[in-house]
Amino acid sequence: MPLILVTNDDSIYASGLRALVECLQPLGEVMVVAPAGEHSGCSRAVTLGRPLRVRKQRERDGWYAVEGTPTDCIIFALHWLLKGQPRPDVVVSGINRGANLGDSVTYSGTVAGALEGAVNGIPSLAFSLVSRNNVFDYSHAADFASRLTRKVLRSGLPPKTLLNVNIPPGPIRGYRLTRTGTRLLCTNIEERFDPRGRPYYWIGTEADGRDEAEDVDYAAIADGLVAITPLRNDLTDRHALAQLKHWEIEDL
Repeated sequence: MPLILVTNDDSIYASGLRALVECLQPLGEVMVVAPAGEHSGCSRAVTLGRPLRVRKQRERDGWYAVEGTPTDCIIFALHWLLKGQPRPDVVVSGINRGANLGDSVTYSGTVAGALEGAVNGIPSLAFSLVSRNNVFDYSHAADFASRLTRKVLRSGLPPKTLLNVNIPPGPIRGYRLTRTGTRLLCTNIEERFDPRGRPYYWIGTEADGRDEAEDVDYAAIADGLVAITPLRNDLTDRHALAQLKHWEIEDL
């Protein structure tokens, strides 16, 4: 049976993770290695300055809670738990509570978990559910995640590639293959004070326009479709690289 390695960034106790695993179980053997606590927005952070604590979940066979990031989880699974054993056939991350669209994918711990699988040569998928009035029903998203994971198990993906999948709320109406859009964000920092009068700060963002092209992930979600965006770890701007080759190094 295929081995499916699952992680997320909302913690091992998240409802989206449980819904995902339930729908993936008919496809193969599922191993869950997920953060013990929430790590939203951690990107591809790796824990280097302290030891990793890992707890095997007594009530669930094959579940491990790691006091670290999603990237830590995949590294620990591949290079310790599965050391000397067959590698997973697919890595699945999610289902995230909220979208991971456009420029925000570089912040996403959900995407990072799948990315770690991809850079290790394993077909990988990251799933995120877009909310409706901050209400999350994972049933339709989990069913779609299962069907797309089955397709990847059968057909594979190009080497070092992951699929970033954003799913609108409600029944699935279809999907669109997209590119990552851009969104103009206005960073907002709010100052507050604790009961002792000491200041603390919340960092947030507000949208101020976005890429309106039809082939971007934002547009697919706006049209009520699942946005499936293939991603790679290679961030090289090849157009800029070609231009920079004409520089004269002596001018620097």
